[in-house]
Amino acid sequence: MADHYFMSEAFRLAQRAYDEGEIPVGAVVVIGERIIGKGYNQTEKLKDVTAHAEMLAITAASDYLGAKYLQDCTLYVTLEPCVMCAGALYWTQMKRIVVGATDEKRGFSRLGTKILHPRTQLTTGILGDESRELLLNFFKTLRT
Repeated sequence: MADHYFMSEAFRLAQRAYDEGEIPVGAVVVIGERIIGKGYNQTEKLKDVTAHAEMLAITAASDYLGAKYLQDCTLYVTLEPCVMCAGALYWTQMKRIVVGATDEKRGFSRLGTKILHPRTQLTTGILGDESRELLLNFFKTLRT
């Protein structure tokens, strides 16, 4: 139940990215039952290739906690993180990552899950179909 609720919050952020012409990915960081960090892709808006949803959510959560490690936190993200974001997640020592849609082209899993911290738990598929559909619609719109 909680997974669905928090992924729905991440999905709302992905829709915001879509509305702003950004690749529609949203992320939230949760500790206990509280969202402490939010982000959605803003690479175009900020003119920053590192302004991925996960990176912005990590920064907000670290700022909230006043700590660089997020060992008791869960990241909910609508699309499987890229290698850059997975590397950042490794360094945060994130307790758990919940992914909506997989990314066969640019997702970290194509390199194996060893890129994540050894204690990080991974859950996939929560709102995966909805997240994938939003991405497909976004890219279809770009091509027309």
